[in-house]
Amino acid sequence: MPASHILQPRHIKLNQEEKKKLLLKYNISSSQLPKIRVSDPALPEGCAPGDVVKIERKEGEKIQTYYRVVVA
Repeated sequence: MPASHILQPRHIKLNQEEKKKLLLKYNISSSQLPKIRVSDPALPEGCAPGDVVKIERKEGEKIQTYYRVVVA
């Protein structure tokens, strides 16, 4: 994994089981998630279209979690 900038939110690729649990929890399909381009430099190596990425942003003292589906 390339070194990321200190201000860049943490991006984590979900495995298939985690992706399945996330979609069931919110009762959605992956196409309903916000999108992130496969060319985005913040993505971890090995991400392909259809993968889901968890983004952790520190806001004050709390960590907010966001999800994006990778698109071409």
